[in-house]
Amino acid sequence: MATSRLGVGETLGALNAALGPGGPVWLKETRARHLRARDFLAPRRALQARFGDGQVPERVVHAVAGLQGPGVAPVLRCAPTPAGLALQLQRSAVFERVLGAVAAYAAPAVSASPGPRVILHCPALRGAPCALRLSQLRAVLVADHLSRALHTHGVSVRLVPAVRDPHMLTFLQQLRVDWSAASERAATEALRSSAFAKLTPANDRGALPLGVLGRVCLKELVEERGRTAGYDPNLDNCLVTEDLLSVLAELQEAVQHSPEDSSLGLAAAPDAHADSCMVVHVVSCEEEFQQQKLDLLWWKLDDQAPLRQKHLVCGPVKVAGAPDTLTAPEYYELRHAQVCKASALKHGRDLAQDPAWTETFGVLAVASIKFEMLSTAPQSQLLLALADSSISTKGTKSGTFVMYNCARLATLFEGYKRNMEQGLYPTFPAVNSLDFSLLQDEGEWLLLFNSVLPFPDLLSQTAALACTAPGLHITARTEMVCKFLVQLSMDFSSYYNRVHILGEPRPHLFDQMFARLQLLRAVRKVLHTGLAMLGLPPLSHI
Repeated sequence: MATSRLGVGETLGALNAALGPGGPVWLKETRARHLRARDFLAPRRALQARFGDGQVPERVVHAVAGLQGPGVAPVLRCAPTPAGLALQLQRSAVFERVLGAVAAYAAPAVSASPGPRVILHCPALRGAPCALRLSQLRAVLVADHLSRALHTHGVSVRLVPAVRDPHMLTFLQQLRVDWSAASERAATEALRSSAFAKLTPANDRGALPLGVLGRVCLKELVEERGRTAGYDPNLDNCLVTEDLLSVLAELQEAVQHSPEDSSLGLAAAPDAHADSCMVVHVVSCEEEFQQQKLDLLWWKLDDQAPLRQKHLVCGPVKVAGAPDTLTAPEYYELRHAQVCKASALKHGRDLAQDPAWTETFGVLAVASIKFEMLSTAPQSQLLLALADSSISTKGTKSGTFVMYNCARLATLFEGYKRNMEQGLYPTFPAVNSLDFSLLQDEGEWLLLFNSVLPFPDLLSQTAALACTAPGLHITARTEMVCKFLVQLSMDFSSYYNRVHILGEPRPHLFDQMFARLQLLRAVRKVLHTGLAMLGLPPLSHI
């Protein structure tokens, strides 16, 4: 059995290369009705643009049909159709390759060169939770998810600020957000000296507000950095306070901090730290203007400030039929109460005070919040619906629906284990002895081809940041994992409702049962890995 990992990206790359010079043409199919006949398609219009009359040379068709290479899925057939050039894989061979090496598909391929260190700065965490707006909560969850994605790919990540408010730390623990706590404040003396040297002369300062050390002109920097980069043209002066200097000192210390696993080594030159890192400010749209001021002030006061500062700006959060004053803790309490109410209706009794269910309800409330906040691209506006129906396990778009199917998978494997211990089923055989040609149901190919096989590519896309792209702003694909897990759960739910996986304890049925269980082992592994990217543990009951 071959052991190299098959990849959707590698297969598409080889298919496009086989067509000759030009842009990408081939598409991976995802819909069940298309997958009945083909797995990849080169659309007719794209072929017409490439080959003029749309007739693909016979030699090219033969080259595609015989395609081989590292990571390339084995091809069964390639033939012209009215829709274009259709390709189908050797599905039994793909099942065997993927399900024989499940661990390789449940984790990303860590890059040999993970890129620059990343400092994730989330200003919303400097306040108290009672003042945290929903748009700021969204920024916090985006930053946490991005941090996990980058860590998974071997990128060194430093989180700023270190949280000081004990109530904020408690709230972050409730939300299963993994963020560092503060130990001591960074020294501000050097920045203070630089600030006093560059403050507006005393006779020009006018009456400054209490607590303000002085005013710094930022107009020159705005012109130097270029308004085309995305800086607000209204940026002019910045009032320098002790709090601002404290913020900059913490960022400065994070840049200069060299982690043990840093590629720079322990003896790196001081200025190498700034050159080798990128600062990503994850802010709500309301905080962006102030953050732009802070960026420019940092460059003004610190010659070693990193040149790469990017803003990941999260769009506004609107609540349907509710005032804009709803805070993040109030939102959490609402979702938690709705989860408890839904459980009481399902089980016929109130389980909110049952210690065995306390953690489950907390996880379900957080899952509901994270899927709501993260399923939309972070730069887009988000509209929340607070009705009880949004946390139903019957709704296919919610976090509770995903957790419900996670629990169904746990129940399935617990059922197999119980029957095995009772002697009804044999122990699970060696994977290389399983007959994957018995996986003929279209739902089985849907789960493998749309969920297990492309998962490493999805994780890579989630962690991709355009480090060298011009301009101030940066985007992130933090919505991809949530959307993926929802679709996986829908496909699994449809398959589970239709196919009886744990069949009668008859020897002639065991081969197919074990092949199906191995497929669902892979699905479970992918699901658990995806949930971990959101800071969510798997549930065994709901």
